[in-house]
Amino acid sequence: MIKQFKRIFSPNSLKYQLFSKSLFILAVLLLLIGGLQFILMKQFMYRNQAESLNAQLRSIPWDVLSKQYPLPNGFPDKTNKPIAKDQNPNNRVLFLPYLSLTFIDPNGKCINLAKESNLNTPCLTKNEYKKIETNFNNRTPVGYQIIKNEKGVQQLVVFQPFGGPDHLEGIVQMGIETTPIKDVLLQQLLIFGSLSLLALAGGLALYIPSLRRTLVPLNNMVTAVERTNAGNLTEHFPVNQGQEEIDRLAESFNNMLKRLETSFKSEREAKEQMRRFIADASHELRTPLTSIHGFLEVLLRGAANKPEQLNAALNSMLGESTRIKKLVEDLLLLAKLDRAPEMNLTDTRLDELMTEMEPQLRILAGERNVHFDLTANIKGMYDPDKIKQIILNLFQNAVQHTDATSGSIKLSLVINSTPTPCAEIIISDNGPGIDDSHLPHLFERFYRSDSSRARKYGGAGLGLSITQSIVEAHGGNIIVESVLGEGSTFIVQLPI
Repeated sequence: MIKQFKRIFSPNSLKYQLFSKSLFILAVLLLLIGGLQFILMKQFMYRNQAESLNAQLRSIPWDVLSKQYPLPNGFPDKTNKPIAKDQNPNNRVLFLPYLSLTFIDPNGKCINLAKESNLNTPCLTKNEYKKIETNFNNRTPVGYQIIKNEKGVQQLVVFQPFGGPDHLEGIVQMGIETTPIKDVLLQQLLIFGSLSLLALAGGLALYIPSLRRTLVPLNNMVTAVERTNAGNLTEHFPVNQGQEEIDRLAESFNNMLKRLETSFKSEREAKEQMRRFIADASHELRTPLTSIHGFLEVLLRGAANKPEQLNAALNSMLGESTRIKKLVEDLLLLAKLDRAPEMNLTDTRLDELMTEMEPQLRILAGERNVHFDLTANIKGMYDPDKIKQIILNLFQNAVQHTDATSGSIKLSLVINSTPTPCAEIIISDNGPGIDDSHLPHLFERFYRSDSSRARKYGGAGLGLSITQSIVEAHGGNIIVESVLGEGSTFIVQLPI
């Protein structure tokens, strides 16, 4: 239980990160909502209070107010007649509970008209009152203001003009403390905060199990990955778990497993091919070396003093050394072609090149029937020496597998337009053909479909491998078709 708790609330845990980030975002959103609600409600309540004060201010009987004005010179009434001092006893003051009422004369002097409210009057500067007076004269709306009185108590105040429509005789100011409004706002804010905390706690209580269930497919993938190794690549993940991202991840992982399985299979095949290659190369080298070693032992036992035996031994050793030299050269050529094939590409006409080789090929064929069918003016960028080696290897292969007297070999040069235009060098024979089981392995190194026959002619099984590597270095392809009892056809496709 403790281990599971640590795993969930570990800073590196996906659950912890989703949980903490969701909690942070939700808290920020609630804070922004609460702050915005506080500001809007504060403006709304201040505006409503200001409208209420304006209504009250407009409902005051100015005749009564004029008779209660405490100036020695008297207060002008609506008839603009001054009132004597004896008509304004000090005990007649307008009483407005919880409100301040102030008259501002044209000189900017503030006179408290609601002394019994025990609410000190807040006053602005003379310039500020002049600005308000200008707004009244210009018929510009004057809003409320929040100001503090001499005791530091904040009040919301509104203003009304006093006097005739064409002559402003002063400003009447009414105010009320903002403390009750702030108390209401604070109470609403506390209620919102409490409800937000309860909603946050309840939401998180529901979110954690939901988050755990949401991450089940991901946990299943983690478990499956832990079970996967080089020997177990066949276990695939279900791709329909109801979560698009997890399904895509599962599909990608399945594809990766397929690629890994293919890669491991190719690696095993490559290792097996390399093992077979080393064994075949060792066998090919051991046979002539054993023969040379045997002839040397014979010579050391006295055959060197016998001209006939000496000549036979030297000729045999020369043949075996030639065979070793040919094998080593073929292996070096294959290594170069595998690593970085060097091609001396020139503009070459294939029909002319094959025509030049005709005398040599007829000599190699002996009594076999050789037929040439060449399409003229087929050219491309090729290495002439390497193309000659391709033709020579395939022709020698046909000579080895056809009868010395009744054999027939045909060399053709055509253009194949499908699917893309290419030149085709076709060498076909009437030999015994190749069994279908050997065709997929025909171009493997040291592979022989008939070991005894290859031994007879001294082949090591590298000619077709070299031919395929040269063709692929030219960007081409080689195809073999064969029917048992009818013969074989090798088709070399080269770009033009």
